[in-house]
Amino acid sequence: MFNMFPLLSIPVVIYNVMALGGGVFASNSQSIVDNLAKKLFEVPMASNTFWTVSSGDLLILISLVMLFAELLKSTSTGREAIANHALSLVLFIFCLVEFLLFGAFASSVFFIIMVMTLLDVLAGFIVTIVSSRRDIGVGEGFVD
Repeated sequence: MFNMFPLLSIPVVIYNVMALGGGVFASNSQSIVDNLAKKLFEVPMASNTFWTVSSGDLLILISLVMLFAELLKSTSTGREAIANHALSLVLFIFCLVEFLLFGAFASSVFFIIMVMTLLDVLAGFIVTIVSSRRDIGVGEGFVD
């Protein structure tokens, strides 16, 4: 059951919660952009400067970790993997609609998350096709 759940929906839900707090249907999407740019913490570096981490940076990092886990999950074949790919495709379409239609989702952070969902869909389908070809043995050892 857990393998069917697309993990990239977690950062999408987090972004949606942040956007709903800023008014998703408002034409002014500045509040979500401001929230994503808020400094969470600073890390002192050896070069005597500070690395500033914002909430948008942290959300992209979480998304990258989820994408890595999704790529690992896509190597399996079976009904759960197919269901995961289908749900990932639905998630990508959902993200694409939000990105195109709502001003609060027209940000670089959400665009990067949306591209990650697309890469998850593409990688999942490609890995499944290659794996199933290997399992079936297409074009190899056919004897009349």
